[in-house]
Amino acid sequence: MAFDAKAFLRTLTEEPGVYRMIGADETVLYVGKAKNLKRRVSSYFQRTQLSPRIAIMVGQVERVDTTATRSEAEALILENNLIKSLGPKYNILFRDDKSYPYIALSGGDFPQIYYHRGGFRKGVRYFGPFPNSWAVRESLHLMQKIFRLRTCEDTTFANRSRPCLLHQIQRCTGPCVGLIDKEAYAADVQLASLFLNGRHGDVVDDLSRRMQAASDALAFEKAVVYRDQIRNLQAVLHKQFVESAKDEDVDVLAAVEQGGAVCVNLAMIRGGRHLGDRPLFPSNAQGCTPLDALVAFVEQHYLEQPLPGKILVNLEPGAVREALEALVEGKAPVMAARYENERAWMGMAENNASLALLAREQTSSRGEQRLEALRDALGLAETPGRIECFDISHTMGEATVASCVVWDDKAMKKSEYRRYNIAGITEGDDYAAMRQALTRRYEKVAAGEGVRPDLILIDGGKGQMGVAREVLAELGLDIMMFGVAKGESRKPGLEELVFPDGREPVHMRPDAPALHLIQEIRDEAHRFAITGHRARRAKARNTSRLEDIAGVGPTRRRKLLAAFGGMEGVRNATVEDLCRVEGINRHLAEQIYNALR
Repeated sequence: MAFDAKAFLRTLTEEPGVYRMIGADETVLYVGKAKNLKRRVSSYFQRTQLSPRIAIMVGQVERVDTTATRSEAEALILENNLIKSLGPKYNILFRDDKSYPYIALSGGDFPQIYYHRGGFRKGVRYFGPFPNSWAVRESLHLMQKIFRLRTCEDTTFANRSRPCLLHQIQRCTGPCVGLIDKEAYAADVQLASLFLNGRHGDVVDDLSRRMQAASDALAFEKAVVYRDQIRNLQAVLHKQFVESAKDEDVDVLAAVEQGGAVCVNLAMIRGGRHLGDRPLFPSNAQGCTPLDALVAFVEQHYLEQPLPGKILVNLEPGAVREALEALVEGKAPVMAARYENERAWMGMAENNASLALLAREQTSSRGEQRLEALRDALGLAETPGRIECFDISHTMGEATVASCVVWDDKAMKKSEYRRYNIAGITEGDDYAAMRQALTRRYEKVAAGEGVRPDLILIDGGKGQMGVAREVLAELGLDIMMFGVAKGESRKPGLEELVFPDGREPVHMRPDAPALHLIQEIRDEAHRFAITGHRARRAKARNTSRLEDIAGVGPTRRRKLLAAFGGMEGVRNATVEDLCRVEGINRHLAEQIYNALR
């Protein structure tokens, strides 16, 4: 039955909430939030000036589901959760595979300062976020140079008997061997915290007071240390404060459109220091305006990241501010660039967004050219859109892993890569490993569950191609495929393409664009397989002997490995050392000791 919009709209509430546009086969087309559900949903079916993109979406709607919430803020959070879990076709999405990096300060008497990415833990202080890992590592290097905090892991710190190289090169005060007391180290931690929070002036003042006090007490060597710290800090501040003389935290957001594509560039200013920027490209954004993309980014980014003191935008601050204030349920510091340094930041952000769009366009164009060259070289009727490549990796049959990597939309799609741990075959039987991997991947396609590729690429020669042909025939699938056999002495450029229909192998020129595409995909499959294999092999070698010991379960294994810094430490431990680990009595310690001899 056709969707009766008028009848449905009469049933809607005027409360805030979330609506979901549902299309054929229960496909979620769009998820949106509303301050007033009735008014917002009605606008889709009463307007005559819908954008082409939204008009196409509305034409596919077969049902609308709604969820009422207590407030617009609750609706925004629910909307974001649903977008992430459902991936609607017509929502503008900003997907970032990695979380933003932070600098972390652990707890305890002698806190460790370290690079962190991921979830937060209790008792640890986090400073950031930073736009990229380079900015974090530069800041950590600065922390070591000025404040000399430890960066080693707790297991290393607890088991050192003499200072490490970092102490010798004046990058650590040596708390692991008692070269600095708890109070003095805590003072250094406090200064580092002030610096990371942007209070650079307080840090310089405190170091100056310490230098003067040491000088008055005739402790000239200590005074020299403080003097060097101040000089290092002033040198850094002089370099970083070219753009700002204020200890301010600012996010600079520039949305730019070019050639029908949109980029939102995020530049981060922390404590007056420009830490770099990150270009982000929205998904499902065909036909959206730069302002639409900017608002979507703000709603998704600041749902998980803290607000800085100021947010500068290059488009309609009022619209962005309104969206953000609905999220935080309060005032949002969104404004246009006004001062000279702010305009300079915005100019750089806009320029970087344009450069990122240009680079993306060139990469896409290059991908199109190579795909067309591959189509012509293989004599295909159509240019392949999705290519999947398989490779096998093992060491003398140990820890066999198969990889499947995906090239789609003119680029590698890392989110769709898959690894298969191979089991139940004769060790070293590559043909059986390939059969198992292909069967596990394409039995889902045959059942109508997985995405069907346009082309399958196998890293191997005639034997592997024969296996692939048999698997697809058994599953009733007809998909174009070929193998890439390594050439003489395995030298790149000498590969030959092997086909399942028995025709003569094809050799391409070493400089052929089609061969370069094949090599890129093949090499990525090899890399992904070998990293998976090495991880599986290392895990087996590090834990298998402990797993064979009665009474040593997963919890005790973890405690043993953590206490001694890995399997090598457990092997070298005495019975008395093992007894000190929580949950290990003397009888069990003797069992472990004897089993590892």
